[in-house]
Amino acid sequence: MASTATKRLMIEYKELTINAPEGITAGPVSEDQVFEWEALIAGPEDTPYEGGIFPAILKFPTDYPLAPPTMKFTCEVFHPNVYPDGLVCISILHPPGDDPHMYESSSERWSPVQSVEKVLLSVVSMLAEPNDESGANIEAC
Repeated sequence: MASTATKRLMIEYKELTINAPEGITAGPVSEDQVFEWEALIAGPEDTPYEGGIFPAILKFPTDYPLAPPTMKFTCEVFHPNVYPDGLVCISILHPPGDDPHMYESSSERWSPVQSVEKVLLSVVSMLAEPNDESGANIEAC
């Protein structure tokens, strides 16, 4: 019997295949690996990333959607909110609850009502509008 997380991920995958946001494709690496997805994100227009296609891996915890996935670009991305190893650092991917550093409000952080689509759209927004006040890559800030 499939877990709640597996069922939720398959529902989200089906929705993304039917109604994918422009410039985004994503889905499980394989039928056997529903907790690891590949994604391709087109660089937003009128940004330094325009014309680029950025591959990434999303890894989902077994208690998804209670906990957020992690996302890591598998190509080089020079951006204030992407660590040099490709790991994406944005509020929606931070665990739910209060920020121990008191920088983010709990409403900006992960909650179980979020979805893969919202994460991917947030990453597109992040590419278009970097947050250099909370940098993961200081050199890019």
